[in-house]
Formats: sequence, structure tokens, C-alpha cells
Amino acid sequence: MIQEYKFPEGFIWGSATASYQIEGAWQEDGRGECTWDRFCRRPGKVVGGDTGNVACDHYHLYKDDVALMKSMGLKHYRFSIAWPRILPEGEGQINQKGLDFYKNLVDELLNAGIEPLATLFHWDLPQALQDKYQGWKDRRMAQVFADYSDVVSRSLGDRVKKWATINEIMCFTTLAHKLDMHAPGGRESDKITNQTAHHALLGHGMATQVLRRNVQDSFIGLVDNNEAPWPVLNTEPHLRAARKAWKERNSQRLFPMMTGEYDEESYVRHYGEMPETTAEDMKIISTPLDYFGINFYNCPPVQAADNEAGYETVDLPAAYPRTAMGWPITPDALYWNLKYMTEFFPDLPVYITENGMAADDSMSEDGTVKDYDRIEYLRTHLRACHRAIEEGANLKGYYLWSLMDNFEWAFGYSKRFGMIRVDYDTQKRTIKESGKYYSRVMAENRVF
Repeated sequence: MIQEYKFPEGFIWGSATASYQIEGAWQEDGRGECTWDRFCRRPGKVVGGDTGNVACDHYHLYKDDVALMKSMGLKHYRFSIAWPRILPEGEGQINQKGLDFYKNLVDELLNAGIEPLATLFHWDLPQALQDKYQGWKDRRMAQVFADYSDVVSRSLGDRVKKWATINEIMCFTTLAHKLDMHAPGGRESDKITNQTAHHALLGHGMATQVLRRNVQDSFIGLVDNNEAPWPVLNTEPHLRAARKAWKERNSQRLFPMMTGEYDEESYVRHYGEMPETTAEDMKIISTPLDYFGINFYNCPPVQAADNEAGYETVDLPAAYPRTAMGWPITPDALYWNLKYMTEFFPDLPVYITENGMAADDSMSEDGTVKDYDRIEYLRTHLRACHRAIEEGANLKGYYLWSLMDNFEWAFGYSKRFGMIRVDYDTQKRTIKESGKYYSRVMAENRVF
């Protein structure tokens, strides 16, 4: 008998994008410069010297894109709001044209029967704030972010009920300030880098409180690419090691947000020096969430080891299956991530807010994109989700990354993650075979 991977009634199926990756229109209608605009112009930082100047031109084509979503049967859509469109200087004067764009987008989505989930910050920090405060290095940024959240939620909160405060803190702190891989770039110490992460958590907590005040029936969370170590073998020593690794490696963001405390021993082992904090900071950071959003792409397994930590990462062989990003394909890591989330935080609803893969995605002679590797990636990861739910995981929804090919940060346009192919020369959209597959998954609420 064929296994029936039916999901619970009411399970949410959606897709996701981010403002800088799709909108373009970087100098239109009063939008200010962001740190990624500046970073893209640093020689050698982005593949091909690509920028987000045009991207998918979603700013002008959003009505067509929403119509395409509707044709695919999409009912839920996660997008982000470009901070410099709303506040060109990051604070102070409001740009009404920027707010109007998102009002119009939300109206278009609702009219198409698509529920929006709005992310307030997905890395496109106004350059003016980087110049004035050195960005997230300064704790004043937490209040500035809360003030921006107030402006947006007062404008959209009558129609948008689902919110994510911040997307993937590690990527604009560690990758940006320590490793010089993301905007704004830099080679800072662990102390300074970890302070930026702390300030981001503080901003999240303050923004959550603002959203609760401004939005009736709000549903608020934070989205993170939390660490997802998993046991290399399901034997007791490796199971214990993986559980310990998962708890310790999530000591920078997830656990302090949930518990109001930093585990100093784990933090120092994995992230270096502790950030400066106060009791009031931790109270704000641990403001209760309505959900936690997991962005998952890959993670290597761990094994038990005779060392101080009691575990070590397993180096996967070169022949291990990988995506076009070179990332190993590890659906078991997603399964264990969901299991551990439920074990440690059983009452917290969880959503997969991003999951997907980069693939070749070349156009066939018949005009189709036969991305069967992406279909198999989705199939195995959705089966991992199903298994976790069957075993008690509190997973309520799944947002595929991404709706369409887009600007893939430091990789520019060299990598494609979409279920819709974008011809960047003509802006023509083509639904890939994976998009057709996902349409059926959503319609039938099952994996096949």
C-alpha cells in the first residue's frame, strides 16, 4: 500500500519572498538607500557584480505576481517590508508612497484570497542608520526598530494580522560584522558581533510589544535559521550528543528569547565573548511569542565524541547529495529540529517559514523547467515534516522558499531558488514543474 502523507486539516501552505530580493525600483518613489545597495557596489562582494536595482521588478509587477500566485492556488504569502521605503532615513520623516505600495500589495493579496504574513526586517537596513549609529552595533537601534514597527503596523495592522519581526539574525550580525559576507560588511571581534545579535533580539522584543498594542488579533513571531544538529546514527550515545548540541548551539538567539537567560558556558563555547546585557533587556527579549518561524536549508549531523563538548560535527563525504549551492540535502535534520523544538518548547506553534533549494533550472526546448531535483527535495523534506507531526511536533504551516527566482544576496543572480522561473532580461515568469507539483500539494493537503 502506498503511504498517504496527509497533513492535518487546516495546515497552512504558503510561499515566501523578501523585499530586496524581488522588488527592484531602488531609487523610486522616495526609497532611501539601504546597506545592501552600498554592499553590492563593493568590488568582489557579490557574484557578477549584481545588485538589487531591478531584481524581479516586483515593485511594478506585483499585480501580475499576485495573479500568478492565485492561479497556483496559493493561500498564504510571506513577504518583507523594505524599511528604507517607509523611512528613507530610517527614522523621522515617513514616505507615504512607500507605505502606499504595501497597502496596495496587501489589498491585492486579500482580494485574491491570499493571507499575508509581513516580515518587518529582512536585512535591507537604511544606510542612513548604518552611517548614524553604525547599525546594530548601537543599542539605540532597538528603539529605532520599534519606532519603525509602530509606523508600519499602524498603517497595515487593520488588514495584516500575521507578523514576523526579524528574519535570520545571524545573517546580518555574524555573516555581516564578523565574516564580511553580508551587508554592511566588516571584520569585527566576537564581542562586537555578539552585541549586534543582542541588540537585534532586544529590537525584536520591543517591536513585538508595539505590534501587540497596534494590531488587534495579532499573530507575532520571529523567523530564524536556528541551528539543527542531528544524530548521525539513532543510537543512544549519538542521540544524547545531538540533543546536547542542539540546545547549546541555539544558545545565542532561540533559548534566551524563550527563557529570558543566556547560558554563558554554551554561549562562550560556540559564539565567543558574552554581550553586555541587563535584566530589563532579557525581560523584553523574552516577550512571549505566538509562533516561531524556522528557516531550514541544511545542517550536518553530529556524533558523540570524547571532548569537552561531548560531541563533534560529522564531515559529510564529497559524494553526499547536495544542492546547487553546495549545501548537503539533510531532511533528517529538519525532522530532528522539529522534534527538539517540541521537546523544549511544547506549547509554542512552529512554522517552516523558508525551505527550498537552488537548482540548475534551465529552460527546456519545450518551454518548461524540469526541476525534478527540487520536487524530490520538497518531497523528502515535507515527508520529514509529516513524520514529525505524526510524532507530536507542533508544526502548523510551511512556506516554500521561494515564490520566484530572485537576487540571492552575495550570490547575485547565479543561484535560482524559485518555483517560478524569472527571465531577468524580459521579466517573463514561467511556473516550473516544482511549482505545478506544489500547487497539487497545497490543493490536496498531502505529499505524493
